Amino acid sequence: MTVETSETRAPAEHADPAPPAAPGSALRRIAVPVGTLAAVVTAFGYVGAVDPNEPGHYPGCPFLQLTGAFCPGCGGLRSAHAVAHGDLAGAVGDNALAVAGYALFAVVWVVWTLRALRGRAFAPALGRIHLWAAGAVVLAFTVVRNLPFGGFLTP
Repeated sequence: MTVETSETRAPAEHADPAPPAAPGSALRRIAVPVGTLAAVVTAFGYVGAVDPNEPGHYPGCPFLQLTGAFCPGCGGLRSAHAVAHGDLAGAVGDNALAVAGYALFAVVWVVWTLRALRGRAFAPALGRIHLWAAGAVVLAFTVVRNLPFGGFLTP
């Protein structure tokens, strides 16, 4: 029978550190964030090259065609086109909610990439309250942009 004493156990603070990352592992860890960014840049590049302000390039909004009311996405392509051309004021005028979404994506992407580079998982803890709040913001945006005093939010 062996009895462990503090002299025979290695102290926790002197435990061996994690092995160094394998060469190229940082590239593997950021492959998905970089691929996601490449897809977004490609989409913005396409929308920047093919002007949504000219009729016939993109289909119209079915919600707008059926109801005559603007959906939360109306003006989103025009907003992306304006962002691709560096016109932030025009983008906000086309769809302010979309511009907020672009900014949120940028922040989330940077955090995701930094965590991936450090070897940490990225799993934003969104609870029901966050999802309900996001839904409430989208609903409020949709309602206000269709009211007479919400003309500043229409595309």
